[in-house]
Amino acid sequence: MFHFPQTSRSIRFLCRPEDHGVIAPPVAAKTVLPDWFRKLPAVDSQHASANNNGLTVKRCMPFLDAMTTGWILPLAATVRLEIKNGGRTVDAGWEFDRTMVSNHGAHQVAGNPKEPGPPCKFHNYWSIRTPPGWSSLFLPPLNRPAQPFECVAGIVDTDTYAADIHFPFFATAPDGLYVIEKGTPLVQVIPVRREGAALKAEIRAETGAEATERETVYRNTIASEGWYRKWARAAR
Repeated sequence: MFHFPQTSRSIRFLCRPEDHGVIAPPVAAKTVLPDWFRKLPAVDSQHASANNNGLTVKRCMPFLDAMTTGWILPLAATVRLEIKNGGRTVDAGWEFDRTMVSNHGAHQVAGNPKEPGPPCKFHNYWSIRTPPGWSSLFLPPLNRPAQPFECVAGIVDTDTYAADIHFPFFATAPDGLYVIEKGTPLVQVIPVRREGAALKAEIRAETGAEATERETVYRNTIASEGWYRKWARAAR
């Protein structure tokens, strides 16, 4: 998990005064867990037996941490996406009084794996401010149901860049008309300390002490419910 030090107390999401209470607001990622995950038991009694502990992904801390870290930036207002010509054409429409979708030039990402789909862009009307030394990682919401689109990941130095940040995306659904409702998650925002980028890689075989540490952690994990238990409780 990412933790803020005591000297860095908040990330700020700021909008124009006339947009406050109108556009969908950011929310903590941990407050919008998918319904399927909320309904999933930590232990599936139907599969529990002497040969199967019945544990589900709800007991998996890495999976849960990915979903609950940071904030979700939602779509400000409802948008209609029409995908045509085998994904080669994407048209968008909306009733809101601000631009919601625009296009990038295909030449900007020539040869990308999403071709022939055109690169599009959702407009976001929240500016993000982080404490000095903190940037923001923007990526598609982790471990959540797929949408008819997928935003592109990026990192922005939000301690100095105060302008609106828009989110490039590619339509990923088959041809058809899709209504993307106001409040639909667009990206997950995870604040990161830039000093982390200065870490150097050490690539080698492990020592005996490191092997013992790895094995001890693993054996403690499988010996009981261990440190997975508290995360399962937090997800209920």
